[in-house]
Parts: sequence; structure tokens; C-alpha cells
Amino acid sequence: MNAELRLKKLRGSGGYVMANVTDEQQMKGNLGGPDLFLAPIGRIENEKISKHFCNTCEKEFEGAPKIEFENPNEEVAENLILAERGQYICNTCNSTIAEYREFKKQDEADEIGHAKPLETVQQTIQPHVETQVTQIPPSVQVSTKQTTTQPSSTGSVSSIVGLLVYDENAKKIGSAKQVGIDSNQSVVLIITKNDGDEGSIPWNSIRKVGDIILLGSPDVATQASQPGKCPSCGFSNKEGSKFCEECGTKI
Repeated sequence: MNAELRLKKLRGSGGYVMANVTDEQQMKGNLGGPDLFLAPIGRIENEKISKHFCNTCEKEFEGAPKIEFENPNEEVAENLILAERGQYICNTCNSTIAEYREFKKQDEADEIGHAKPLETVQQTIQPHVETQVTQIPPSVQVSTKQTTTQPSSTGSVSSIVGLLVYDENAKKIGSAKQVGIDSNQSVVLIITKNDGDEGSIPWNSIRKVGDIILLGSPDVATQASQPGKCPSCGFSNKEGSKFCEECGTKI
């Protein structure tokens, strides 16, 4: 892997930073589109950040923003620890430019076990990413709150692996590969898209599961009640965000 540093723009929900990153970091920040995102990369050393832009200030500043972080060492699944969570914060107005989560396995040689019930992780299943996704083995049972629009959680995750995934227009977009927990500790469906690349689907975008998985757009009322929710991909950004950290769409 080439360790040469390259200056790249890394987007967040509230702005972006210009930083020198390695090829490995670029791969982490690439979520399948033309833009690179800061959240999957995690904490970058201040000296590698040359500029930052705040959406609230609508201005670019020299140097790095403030980076505040903590190390909760919280177990979110068997053999999976939330090691660090942090924020990139504008030096001028204290708005959040990006958030990140870093997970570690207690035993690198062992697999990740059962996830904690989602009620203890997050009250409402929201979409992915600040997008570092931790995959859950197919044998793991995932407990979810069941609503009229969400698939049943009584079966094993493995029961949906391999199912074809169709969008709300009945267009095939790929097949189910895995269920994961993103950096917000939310459940997502990881799919293999038609072009062979991987992607992730917010769990609350799944409308029905049967012989296929059918997706649906979040309803307008739900979006209106959740400030910062992206109208394009459904990602829940910070309130006041002007651009979606997941897809870059203007909110």
C-alpha cells in the first residue's frame, strides 16, 4: 500500500477539511461516490490538516479545526468496542464540521458476536454513516423495534443474505450481503450493487422483506419531523447542516 500523502478534501455534515492523507485513509473515506468523507477516516493529526470550511460560517479557514474526542471503551457487541468518538469543531462558531466513531475488536483473532439490543444503542433506527460500517456475521441475531414499515426481527440475519434488493420503483439495485452497525451505532443493510461495488441501505428504508427486499422512500412527514434529514438518501445529519455527510446533497 502506497504510504505517500496526498492533499484531499474530506467532507463532513457541517463542512470539510483539506488534509494530507494516505491511500489507505482515502479508501476508508471513499463511500462509492466522487467525494471523500471524513467520518470513516476518524481522527487526523492537526499538522496534516491545512484548511477547514464551516457551513455555518460559510467561510474557509487556515489550519485545523478543533478536534474533541473521548474514549468510552463501550462494548456495543460481543468482541466489539466503541474505542473513540469525536468531533471536528469550527474554531470560530463551534459548529460541528464532522463526527466520527472508531471501533476495535477485543480479540482480533475472534469474530464479532451478538450485538446489543438496539434499544440500548439508539432509540430509533437511523441510516448509516458517518459511514464506517462494522459488519455483523450472518449468524448473529439482531434485535430491532418492529413497526409497520420495518421487516420482522424475529428471524436470523442470515435469512435475508442473498435476497435481491429492489428500490421503490421496482428496479433491481443489488443483493443483500450483510447486516452491519455504522459509526452512529445504527443498523444498515450492506448490499452488493449491480456494478459489483458495496453500498449500504438505512434499515428504516426497508419496506418489506419476502422473496425479495423492497425499499421505499422515507415519507415527507417523517422527514419534516427530523431536521437535518437528507431528502435524497434519508441520512440524519446534525440539525443545521447544509449538506448531507452521506451523499453530499444540499439540505
